[in-house]
Amino acid sequence: MKYRPLGKSGLEVSEISFGCWTMGGLNWVNGTPNGWANVDEDEVTRAVKIALDAGVNHFDNADVYGNGRAEQMLRRVLDRLGVRSTDLVIATKIGHFPGTAAHAYEPAHIRHQCEQSLINLGREHIDLYYFHHGSFGDHLEEAAATMLDLVAEGKVRFIGQSAYSVEDFARAIPVVKPVVLQSRAHALADDFIKVGSPLQALMDEHELSFVAFSPLAQGLLLDKFDPKNPPAFEEGDYRKGRADFEPANFERLKPKLAKLKERFGDTVEDLAAVALQYVLAHPNVCCAIPGFRNERQAACNVAGGNRVLSKEDVEFVRATLS
Repeated sequence: MKYRPLGKSGLEVSEISFGCWTMGGLNWVNGTPNGWANVDEDEVTRAVKIALDAGVNHFDNADVYGNGRAEQMLRRVLDRLGVRSTDLVIATKIGHFPGTAAHAYEPAHIRHQCEQSLINLGREHIDLYYFHHGSFGDHLEEAAATMLDLVAEGKVRFIGQSAYSVEDFARAIPVVKPVVLQSRAHALADDFIKVGSPLQALMDEHELSFVAFSPLAQGLLLDKFDPKNPPAFEEGDYRKGRADFEPANFERLKPKLAKLKERFGDTVEDLAAVALQYVLAHPNVCCAIPGFRNERQAACNVAGGNRVLSKEDVEFVRATLS
C-alpha cells in the first residue's frame, strides 16, 4: 500500500482508505432517507481485517451515518480485531445530523456532537474532523471558531471541509482553515479534481489535499447492475428512487463499461482498480475512500492499489465515460 501526505498535517494516509457510510445501515434524517442497506457486523469485521492487513490506515466516518451507528460499529470492530484506533487516522464529520438544534453548525451542537463522536469511537481525540457540507447559513464564523477551540483543547487534531460546490469551498476555506477537502470524485464526475479546475487552483493556493469519496460511483462503475433486473432498494436507502440507479442509466453505461473491459479486463476487480486509479492519478488527491460491506468488496478495494494507469489510460477512461 502506498501512502500520501494529508495536506500540511504531517500525517500520511493510505491512498486506498475506507469509507464507513454503509456501516450505518438504513437511516433517515428529518424524514429523508440517507442510509444504505443494513450490513452484517461479522462480515464488516472480516472486511476491515483485510483492509488493515493490506496497510489501510485511514477510515472515514460521520455522525450522520446511521446517526451514530457507524461510529459505534467501527469502534467495536477494531476492538474485536485487537487494533488500537490511535494507530490509525480516524476521520468523522458534523453537519448533516442536526439533532434538536435549529442548525447543525450551531456551536453548542458542534460541541455536543464532537463529544458524542469521541464516545462512539472510543477515543480521546478525533484525528480529522470535517464540516460535512458548506451550507453554513449565518454560522460560518462561529462554527469555525468553535472548531478551532476544539483543536486548541486537544479534542480535534486537524480540520477538514467537505462541500458540494466550488463556491461553498471558496467561502469556507479562508475562515475554516482546513488541511484537507473532501467531496465526490469519480470517472463520471471529475470536475473537482481535474487539472485546471477552479477547485484545483484553490487547493494549490492553500496547499490542501483532496479526499475523494464515491470513487466507484457507488458501484455504477463496476457494471454490477442489470437494467433488465434492477435492484429493489429498501426504504431508508438513499439510492431508492434516484435517477442514477434507474434501469435507463444502467443501460446507458453498459456500452461504455464494455469498452473499459476490453482494454483493462472484465472482472469486478479490474473495473474497481481502474476507477480508483483514475481518481488517484489527479493532482492533490491524497486518497480515495470507497465504501465496503463484505470481504469481497474490501479485497477489491485494496487490490486497486496495485494497478497503475498510464497517462494514455487515464485519457482513455475520461474519453470513454465523458
